[in-house]
Amino acid sequence: MEDTIAAISTALGVGAISVIRISGDKSLEIINKIFDKDLSNAKSHTIHYGHIIDNSEIIDEVLVSVMLSPKTFTKENIIEINCHGGINTTNKVLELVLSNGARLAEPGEFTKRAFLNGRIDLTQADGIMNLIEAKTDISRKMSINQLNGEASNNIKKIRKKLVDIVSNIEVNIDYPEYEDIEVVTSEKIYPLVLNIKEELEKIIKKSEDGKIINEGIKIGIIGRPNVGKSSLLNTLLEEEKAIVTDIEGTTRDIVEGKIIINGFVCNIIDTAGIRETDNIVEKIGVNKSYDIITSSDLIIMILNNNERITEEELELLSMIKKKNHIIVINKIDLENKLNLYVEDAIKISIKDNTGIEDIKTRISEIFNLDKITTDDMSYLSNARSISLLKQALYKIKESLANIENNTWVDIIELDLKECWNILGEIIGETYTDELIDEIFSRFCLGK
Repeated sequence: MEDTIAAISTALGVGAISVIRISGDKSLEIINKIFDKDLSNAKSHTIHYGHIIDNSEIIDEVLVSVMLSPKTFTKENIIEINCHGGINTTNKVLELVLSNGARLAEPGEFTKRAFLNGRIDLTQADGIMNLIEAKTDISRKMSINQLNGEASNNIKKIRKKLVDIVSNIEVNIDYPEYEDIEVVTSEKIYPLVLNIKEELEKIIKKSEDGKIINEGIKIGIIGRPNVGKSSLLNTLLEEEKAIVTDIEGTTRDIVEGKIIINGFVCNIIDTAGIRETDNIVEKIGVNKSYDIITSSDLIIMILNNNERITEEELELLSMIKKKNHIIVINKIDLENKLNLYVEDAIKISIKDNTGIEDIKTRISEIFNLDKITTDDMSYLSNARSISLLKQALYKIKESLANIENNTWVDIIELDLKECWNILGEIIGETYTDELIDEIFSRFCLGK
């Protein structure tokens, strides 16, 4: 991190103000080369009026903010040039910054430096990204709490409990001859580990709710051609988003839209009809449909009331049975020829607009949307963190099983240490360079 980096931190385009951010040891040196005032002795957190110049030519009238290490976002010297908005002016000022010693920052590199310099942890970094992308007031509040470190504190408390248990085990193993230390037995460890299991389960449940608050619910609509997938999407969205015809294979790529159910965002995806086909374009669409089945939080599968079920549909039913799913039987206004009984299927007629509200109600029931509380916003909300939480819970369950089976205490200690390490990955106490690069690459340039 010896380089001084720079980037445009505001959306590029016509606007009142553009901000160019510089961070690193050479920040003051660089601004002094292009600003018509010497800021070498400027006090931290001050703003200075002047002009950006290039060989005596005035490029722009600006305000320059000076923020000195360590009390900055990156804990490095930071200069922010507030220039007039506009593509040409902003790019010209950035060009001068880069030609005088700065390097163009990578996406998310300012936040990455904040993490690597100990200013924030990984959950706070996630909170920054979530705050930028927040679509609802609830997700904004959750992101602020992540940014303030409240989510991290839950993880740190559990790691502290694990350290206490492991340290007591190690004292017993390493110094068995001391009579004044408390003897650690499986019976004494069990309630402590059980408490950690309960806390992890609580955090996971709340975090999964948090993921719904933050990201919404991804819902894939699947079925064979001409069962009404595109019509259902249009009806749910209350707009003609997808093309609807009687020709099989009309939808060859995914079509998406959003609706709000009980205050939560639902991302609905219409997929290509799944069937055997020799058409190369349609085949690509079918493969995408299978990908949507894997990645969706909920699958809505549509069957036609007036047609017999096919082998392909039976395969799809088998494929989705372990996922959250809703079976919808369409065209109930026509003669019943469907030779299959599906318990809890929702019967609709898109043509007559009947049964559509039942689908929305079922979605709400599956995800308990009316029961998700927003009074505690201190939980994690991204897939990476939730996956790690579940891995940590698995290790805790293994240690409880080992205790119940009277396994040697040093074996139990290994599970507890592994759990401690996994939780450390969530907040960034333990990490790999590849992981950090992947996380911060999601950020926009200049953040």
